[in-house]
Amino acid sequence: MNITIGDTIPDFTLTDQNGNEFDSSSVKGKKNLVIYFYPKNFTPGCTKEACSFRDSYEDFKALGATVIGISADSEKSHERFAKKYNLPFILLSDATGKVKRKFGVKNDLFGLLPGRETYVVGKDGKVLYIFNSMNATRHIKKALEVLKETK
Repeated sequence: MNITIGDTIPDFTLTDQNGNEFDSSSVKGKKNLVIYFYPKNFTPGCTKEACSFRDSYEDFKALGATVIGISADSEKSHERFAKKYNLPFILLSDATGKVKRKFGVKNDLFGLLPGRETYVVGKDGKVLYIFNSMNATRHIKKALEVLKETK
């Protein structure tokens, strides 16, 4: 399955960095969402991306958006990652890759690395924009631009 612009995001339930269950239906259709899939906690590119989302977090909040990071890392790894870098947003553990597959996130670098994709989702639950780039910091700028256009 591949999610494209205009599609409604699939429902999913995953565990966050605090061990709480997160159900996408609790925010879908109610808030703008920025859902970003990333390869691995504590790697240089993923740390840079997470810290960039952190540094722009108030901008996302001002635009009514909830930021959600998803990787295959465990809840404990997410907890350490969030604590070390003071990440104020939700990190979800997709250990089996089921949500990644629901969104159609492809592996990068000849299929060796999990993909890095960002989905900007409107309040209606429909995808406004999809950004795929291994350049981590570009995701934040583009997501903010798309959200500002929807205001």
